[in-house]
This record gives sequence, C-alpha cells and structure tokens, in this order.
Amino acid sequence: MKRTIRTTALTVGALVAALGLPAGAAHADDTTPRIDLRVLVVSDGGPSTDAIAAELDTAGTPYTEIDLTRSGRPVIDAGFLADTVDGRPRAKYQAVVLPNDNPFAAGSTEMAALAAYEQTYAIPQVDAYTYARPQAGLQYPVNGGYSGSVDGAQAAVTSAGRAGPFGYLDGSVPFEDNDPAVGESYAYLSTPVAGADFTSYVDAPIPGRQTRGSLVGEYRHDGRRELVVTFVYNQYQQQFRLLARGIVEWMTGGVHLGASRNYFAVHVDDVFAADDRWNTTLNCTPGDIDCTDPGATPDPIRMTSADVDHATAWQDSRHFTLDLAYNAAGSVDEREDNNGVDALADKFVADRGEFRWINHTYSHAFLGCVQDIAVVPWKCATNADGSTRWVSRKEISDEIATNRVWGQSAKLPLEHDELVTGEHSGMKILPQQPEDNPNLALALGDNGIGWLGSDNSRDPAQRQVGPATTVPRYPMNVFYNAGKAAEQVDEYNWIYTSRAQGGSGICEDNPATTTCLAAPLDTATGYAGHIVPLEKRIALGHVLSNDPKPHYIHQSNLAEERIAYPLLNGVLDGYEALFADSTPIVNLRMKDIGTELQRRAAWRAALQAGRITAYRIGDAVTVEAPDAVAVPVTAPTGTTRAGAAFGTAYAGQGSGWTPAAGTPLGLTLPASAAFPAADASEAAAATDPAPDTHVPAGVTAQVPYSADN
Repeated sequence: MKRTIRTTALTVGALVAALGLPAGAAHADDTTPRIDLRVLVVSDGGPSTDAIAAELDTAGTPYTEIDLTRSGRPVIDAGFLADTVDGRPRAKYQAVVLPNDNPFAAGSTEMAALAAYEQTYAIPQVDAYTYARPQAGLQYPVNGGYSGSVDGAQAAVTSAGRAGPFGYLDGSVPFEDNDPAVGESYAYLSTPVAGADFTSYVDAPIPGRQTRGSLVGEYRHDGRRELVVTFVYNQYQQQFRLLARGIVEWMTGGVHLGASRNYFAVHVDDVFAADDRWNTTLNCTPGDIDCTDPGATPDPIRMTSADVDHATAWQDSRHFTLDLAYNAAGSVDEREDNNGVDALADKFVADRGEFRWINHTYSHAFLGCVQDIAVVPWKCATNADGSTRWVSRKEISDEIATNRVWGQSAKLPLEHDELVTGEHSGMKILPQQPEDNPNLALALGDNGIGWLGSDNSRDPAQRQVGPATTVPRYPMNVFYNAGKAAEQVDEYNWIYTSRAQGGSGICEDNPATTTCLAAPLDTATGYAGHIVPLEKRIALGHVLSNDPKPHYIHQSNLAEERIAYPLLNGVLDGYEALFADSTPIVNLRMKDIGTELQRRAAWRAALQAGRITAYRIGDAVTVEAPDAVAVPVTAPTGTTRAGAAFGTAYAGQGSGWTPAAGTPLGLTLPASAAFPAADASEAAAATDPAPDTHVPAGVTAQVPYSADN
C-alpha cells in the first residue's frame, strides 16, 4: 500500500522531539527562519546557467528555473521568494544562481527583491558568468587585467579555495584547447577593487604581467555574498566539470539534497574466447558475417597467462579492479584443440579472486532474431507467414545456465543475477531488429537475472527487460578486433575517413559523427598521438560528470601489445593529477551501478511529482519522502543522524543514500555549518545591469565526443 505524504510544520521543540534529536539540535527561537533546500536558477538561456542547472540535475538537487527570455514567466518579488509557515518565516530557496551579477534592467524591482531576500536570509548568490567590474568586486580588465581567450590556460585553485569549497581538487585547473581553430573559452582576469572584501578561489596568470587574475572568487558586500565567475563555460568542458562540485557546495554551504561521486568501471568482454583480427588488406574482419571474401581466414587474438600476470600487476599498482565478462566455451574449445591444456584459463582460475566476473553467455551466440547472413548487411529470417524467427527461450537459457555452471565449477566469484549477452544481443538492434527478442525476458526470468548489460550507444536509458534492469555500458573506441596499435589505427582510418581517402564514407553519410578524420592517421603514431588522447578525454569526461555507467573493452585489447593500458592509464593518471586524496575514483561492479541508476530514477521521479519536502531550521535538517524512495543528502563532516555519524566521507563532505522509513529523516549539522555572515559594510549593492559578456561560439556548440562503434 502506498503511503500518502503529509507535510507537517512543527515547532522547533516538537521537531527535535519527533526526530529524536538532541535538545540543542535547533534553535529554541520559533522565529528562526526555515530555509527550504531548493535552489533558484535564473537563466538567460546562456550556457553557464544551463551548466549549473545540469549539475544540479545530475546530483539530484532540486531547483526552480526562471527563464528571463520567456514571456509569462513568474515575476521575482518578495512573495515569490519567501513567506511564512505557521508563524515561522520561510525562505523558499537556499541559494540563487544568476546569469551575471545583475541581469535585469536599471532600477529593476526584481533585482532589488533578490538583494533584500539575500540580505534577510543570508542567501548566497552565484554570478554564473559576469564581467569583471567594481559592482562585482573586481577592477575593470583595462586596469591591469585581461579579457580574451584562455584556451589551454593553466588555472589553479588558490590556498583559500583549497581551504574552502574547492578543497577536493589537487590544485590544477587546466582549461581545454581541443581545437586550435575554435575559440572554446573566454575570460575576464582581474584583481579586486581596493578595499573590496573579495577572496579569489581560482585564478590564472594575467598575460604579459607578473600577477594573477581571479576566475572564481567570493565577494562580500552590503550584507550579501556572491560567487563571482568571470569565465564562460558549458556543462561538458573539463574546467567546469572540475569546479562544478565546489560551486554547488559554496552556494549550499555544503548542505543539500543530492549526492555525487566520480565513477569509473571497465568491463573486459570475451574473456577465455578469441577475437578475430581486423584484416588491413580486406578492410573487414574474417570470421564476421560481413567479411565475405572467399580467401579470408580468421586470425584469432587471445590472451596468454603472461597477459593475466600483467593485468593483476596493473590492477595492484592502480588500486583498480577490472570486471571480466567471460565465455566458457572459449576455454572448452582450447582444451579440445590442445590435448586438454588451456594455460590461460588455468591462470585466470588460479587468480580468480583478483577480478570481478560477469556471465557473458557460454559461446557468445547471437540471441536476437535468427540471422539471415545470405545478404549483407544481414537481416532477420522470417517464418512462412512473414513473422520474425526468434532464437528460442531454451537456447537463450542454455547459453546463460551453461556458462554459469562452468563458472561455479571454476569457483569464480560471480554475482549470479548479472549478465551481458554477446554483442548485447537479444535486445533491439537497429535497423534489422527494432524490438527485443520476446524469448529473452522469459529466459532471464528462468535464470534469475536481475541486471542486464546494454550498449549505451544504442540503448542509453535504463529500462526493464522482463525481470532484469539494464545497465547501459559505454563502448570505448578501442576495437574488439585489434591486438596491436597499427591495426587499431588502420581500422579507425577505414571507419572515419572519406571514400576519396580510402575510407568507409560513414562520416559523409552521417555528418554528425564526432570522431571523423580530416586525413588518415599515421599507423605508427596515430594510436598514441590521436586515439588515446581523444578516448581518454571522452572517458574522463564521463568520470567527472557523476556518471556511474561502466565502459567496456575486449580481451584482445589486453593481449599482444596490450593497447588498452595506455588509455586506462591516461584516464587514471589524468584523474590523479587533478583530485585530492579525499576524492578517489569509485569503482563499482555492474549490479551496484544498476542500483545507483535505479535509485536516481526513483528520486528524480519523486522530485518531479513534488513528493519531497526538505528544509533547514538552524542546525536541524528535515527531509520527508515516500517510503519507497531512498534519499540522497550531502552534509558537512560532523553531521549526525540520531546521534551517529551521517553518510560516507567523500570530497570533504559526508553523503549517501538513506532509505525513507515512513518518518522524517532528521540530521543535526555541526557548528561549522552555521550560515556564513556577509560583510555588513556600506558598499553599494550591484544595481546597475551587467554589460554584455563575450561567449565564443564553440562554448555553446560544444557537445561531448562519443564513440561511434
């Protein structure tokens, strides 16, 4: 039975008693304001406010957005911002995000209402991207500062930033420069106005001078606090991704709904099997159904026991665990062909505890429709009545169960409810098979499968397939049929160059493809010089985006020249150079990733339905949610729940998911989480509208690169 949520306003004393909090958990004064845990985002349609909104979305932090470009929008006045609940003043928003320090017309009553609101309730304001000017606490750039491109700039977190909201970073904040022909970043670098209470958190060298200019800083004035950001960005750029967490922690005082981590997981498919090699002459892979040359002979790539030793040593050195998706038939066939000997399987089984293992089906069979390979590309075979012929429920079940039994006999540490089918088959694949094999869901139920790997490039949303929930996986553009760098580059050239250059023409037919090449790569240098840096940037972008979805490669990439390791090392080295020890990469197995995605979906649905109530009164936080929804909360270290420490430490905060139990979730904040007082000097409020700021075309147009395999 579903429980109906009823929000009840309690006096502080009643709240403390109801939540079982210590008597000092909230102020005794009933006039202490209630601050709702929601952010107000005022947008002008620019990329910077959109980026902050996207960060709040991903973390699960509720916000209300006002689009200044839309007619009929709500007017921001005192009633919109605050009211009274049972005699207690209530601030409806814990923070305000503006496109700049003042996006309104001169003399705006809306800006005046915001300023008064911020003064009254100690509400911080983020200026998402503003011009450096005295109204924002900074000198004009013409006075010894700089305005212009900062592509490739090496910014850094200041000592105040490290001690404050950006302490999760190691110090360096490199700005991207992905295309010399495109202006990607623009900034105003400047120093504080004399006498201004301004603290820079992130700065960069001012070109041609021996000084540094602020990029992100806090300006206290007129009883208000502003986070002044003077560079433009979009949600995909690395510099924003590095600073996004700190922006949110600053504006919320580290107390907000939602939680985020930096995740990285790597699945290695086809373990025990052999992957057929790309043929650089035929431009296809002998053994594949689309490689029909009668002289084509498969050339298998298979790991050796030495490759296993390398993998275990690599894991130990990186403090990272790979997930191995295995096909037992590969070992059975190897033993049949070699008088019962399979040194690879013996080594893997001996070292089985070093890895996580996933059932990848017994023989990697295609489990969707029955394929008609008499035509290229293949199509689904049909019955006499024209209906699709499907691989049967029994065949699918045998593939799952036989592989599981083999794994059990080898004592692999399996989670029996996890499965990745060969080529993610059984699920829809366009254009040939626009629907799931109806027998797949039945076979999953027969075998107790709860988590099913899917290909994020064609099925990005988590969904149900019978009893199983999908876990979308990112394909890395390191091909299954490549064990050597030169053959990887050769295939990459074939796919991503024009027909006139000897390529496939995919880019000509699909201009939106993001990995197209202007000219073929050098097979000797193209892998290290182009493919690895690009793929590293793609994967690291996922890591920095609070995205837990796993990436996948193939066992062939750990064999021969072991071409996966430069990419994996690039991601991990790049991460370690940017983040403090308090913010490690989180390396989850597939079912835990699925659970994280599932919790987020339930939380998002509850937020959208208006079923969450959360607020702060002094040092007491209260969250009410439906019984079936786990609640994500981030709070400062030292926060307690019923007297016990709350959350798991990450990035200098405590955070985590707490199941709703039919009663309000109550937290007591430490004394350090008190609202910071703004400077009460007589400096004038920023009432003049900010001048137009420069936005390079590349900033608004940039989207993340994605693998197109």
